[in-house]
Amino acid sequence: MHVNCCSKLMSKIHDMQMFMEDWKNYKMGECLCSGGGLLALASNNPARTAYADAAGGAHIRKKKVVVLGTGWAGTSFLKGLKDPSLDVEIVSPRNYFAFTPLLPSVTNGTVEARSIVEPIRNIVRKKSFDVQFREAECYKIDTKNKKVHCKSTQQNNVGGSEDFTVDYDYLVIAMGARSNTFNTPGVVEHTHFLKEIEDAQKIRKTVIDCFEKASLPNISEAERKRILHFVVVGGGPTGVEFAAELHDFVIEDLAKLYPDLKSYVTITLLEAGDHILNMFDKRITQFAEDKFRRDGLDLKVGSMVTKVTDKEICTKERATGKNVSIPYGMVVWSTGIGTRPVVMDFMKQIGQTNRRVLATDEWLRVEGCEDIYALGDCATIDQRKVMEDIAAIFSKADKNNTGKLKADDFNEVINDITERYPQVVIHLKKQQVKNFLQLLKNAQGEDELDIEKFKLALSAVDAQMKNLPATAQVAAQQGTYLADCFNRMDECEINPEGPLRFRGSGRHRFKAFRYTHLGQFAPLGGEQTAAQLPGDWVSIGHSTQWLWYSVYASKLVSWRTRVLVISDWTRRFIFGRDSSKI
Repeated sequence: MHVNCCSKLMSKIHDMQMFMEDWKNYKMGECLCSGGGLLALASNNPARTAYADAAGGAHIRKKKVVVLGTGWAGTSFLKGLKDPSLDVEIVSPRNYFAFTPLLPSVTNGTVEARSIVEPIRNIVRKKSFDVQFREAECYKIDTKNKKVHCKSTQQNNVGGSEDFTVDYDYLVIAMGARSNTFNTPGVVEHTHFLKEIEDAQKIRKTVIDCFEKASLPNISEAERKRILHFVVVGGGPTGVEFAAELHDFVIEDLAKLYPDLKSYVTITLLEAGDHILNMFDKRITQFAEDKFRRDGLDLKVGSMVTKVTDKEICTKERATGKNVSIPYGMVVWSTGIGTRPVVMDFMKQIGQTNRRVLATDEWLRVEGCEDIYALGDCATIDQRKVMEDIAAIFSKADKNNTGKLKADDFNEVINDITERYPQVVIHLKKQQVKNFLQLLKNAQGEDELDIEKFKLALSAVDAQMKNLPATAQVAAQQGTYLADCFNRMDECEINPEGPLRFRGSGRHRFKAFRYTHLGQFAPLGGEQTAAQLPGDWVSIGHSTQWLWYSVYASKLVSWRTRVLVISDWTRRFIFGRDSSKI
């Protein structure tokens, strides 16, 4: 009786298992055959999935996009990417995005470091497609095999190989840049940079160290002056803002905590050019220089650094040729950007050895690489010259091949010319010419235009070409633009929206990238900021500082960081800056 019951029970369980297997297979077939349905199938690589074609059941592998970097360009691209037919893998030595315009505020405790960073996984976790993040550093790009070679940045190896490779269909290089030392001896060994969160934290600790060391009773007067001499190299926006922030920190906070040391503190700003903030309006430059001198900052323009030792910084005065040695306690180096080694190796590989940074076309595609894009500080757009295509442009307008045209014959290609070559629009504004047609009519005179007259009319256009500045604003706009291109790649393949291909047939798939300048700020300390906004509108003073607060708060990447930064600003207003060394 007991044996019979067990046999019946085992038979029931077997029948139930068979039923569940049949039901599973039925539902699988239903999904595969549903009208236009897509099924994600598992693969050995979790970052790779496939689609099942409803019509024939053929499996189409998703395109894989690899993004190198989590700075302004890379993060803006990731935030804007929406195409579910893509798989994305991010490789970066930092697992967060940092709001770099506030780095100078981190150096003196106005804002805490964690308040301006957002984990990259928080930014991409709600995406409708698979996103993988690898905390590693890319050290080689293999274009032939479409692989990226990476190495873990973890200090302690937890097992397995530290090196690995990542396959890609599309590669987005957004690795940023490093500080440019101009091969000056001693800079790497003895100065501080201000590019990363870690840099700002080290500067903050060093400033407090200098004050604590100078307060020791066994320090001589000369040594105390040296220790409390802070030197900033570079009169650009970052160097100027840091010098202003440091001055505020010393005057408003440290002078109260170290009253005996206030008279020993010196802040020197070195600039190789004739003026600081030379990319701003002259009114801002003059105001900044006058304010710094009133505040007691030692401003030295025309001073080029030749060498840095552990206790002295050597400069050469451009006006007199005199060599000067300046004792210091801390040096912050902020003199522009240089190309990262991995990018330089990649440039050699693709034949761009004579360039400073990666060259891309107007669609941010690396020249000579069909499926590789570069944006942000590591790349520059190599805008095509009108004179290189002058014969092709004339030929497109000359449909009857007569060799002579009237200005009105260019009506059909005018929009394509101005869109493809933005320097034409700049030239028209500078010449105060109403439009492109009027420019040609002025050159035409009484006769028709031939190719030589056409060349003459546009001969000065290419002189208006300028490289875009290496700023967060440019990088963010490039990332947003490229994400939009990826989202509409299939759509624009069928219906191209770009300008005419003057050297070929048809149209370009997308409109070319165009940068829109939204203005720039220069905080000058003492709750005063200078702003240069579109339309050459200049504003300087306390009211502009509040504009700076509101704009930067709105540009932060998440509500979490907005709340943290605003609370830090409020805390500083009420309690002052924290000078503890943690």
